[in-house]
Amino acid sequence: MKKNKDNKNSTGTIALNKKARHDYHLEDKFEAGIALQGWELKSLRAGKANITDTYVIIQNGEAYLVGARISPLTQASTHVICEPERSRKLLLNKREIDRLMGARDRQGYSIIATAMYWKKCWVKLEIYLAKGKQEHDKRDTIKDRDWQRQKERVMKHG
Repeated sequence: MKKNKDNKNSTGTIALNKKARHDYHLEDKFEAGIALQGWELKSLRAGKANITDTYVIIQNGEAYLVGARISPLTQASTHVICEPERSRKLLLNKREIDRLMGARDRQGYSIIATAMYWKKCWVKLEIYLAKGKQEHDKRDTIKDRDWQRQKERVMKHG
């Protein structure tokens, strides 16, 4: 018998960090798994995640996601202590962690989380090596985006 899948979100995206593209020049992309607890998975399925001000730190050769908020469900078990903003371990290869550490230490990059999504039955996090934008860079980005929008209007109606 075939099971009915009731997917609210057909793309698999759990949470996005749209502010990251505005505040940073995103360069190298990495995909990391996240070590989660049971109540966190239930909350993610309900869509209760926020990664707006998240970043990645590297301590003792391990990467951790800091600033992500996963709100606990009201139906969560009473015997489990829920910490919505705890730091969560990221699952990366040693080679990837070394590359992230090198770019962060030598070239002054930040490590920013931009998206959290489902990949089969696992939760994955999209992280980027990023450089911060100056104020004039942000204005240029906005000006370019407006120009592209205006060009599309002219081509559509012209």
